[in-house]
Amino acid sequence: MIRRVLLAAAIAVAALVVVPGTPAQARACKADHDCYTAFYSDSSHTTLVGALSESCDGTRSMWGRRSGYLTFSESPC
Repeated sequence: MIRRVLLAAAIAVAALVVVPGTPAQARACKADHDCYTAFYSDSSHTTLVGALSESCDGTRSMWGRRSGYLTFSESPC
């Protein structure tokens, strides 16, 4: 019985270690604002790997991939 509990605990810990975290989500764009989120490969922000653009009319456009390293900008319409 103790072996089963220890085995189950070991599997649970291994699953938490192996499963990668999800990338940071872009900040929500306010109503009546144009928003642009740029995603970079690392903290130096030198290699752009994706972008999300949200326009005043609600149109969203995304290319590339999301990452945990991002910049966000917004401007009123």
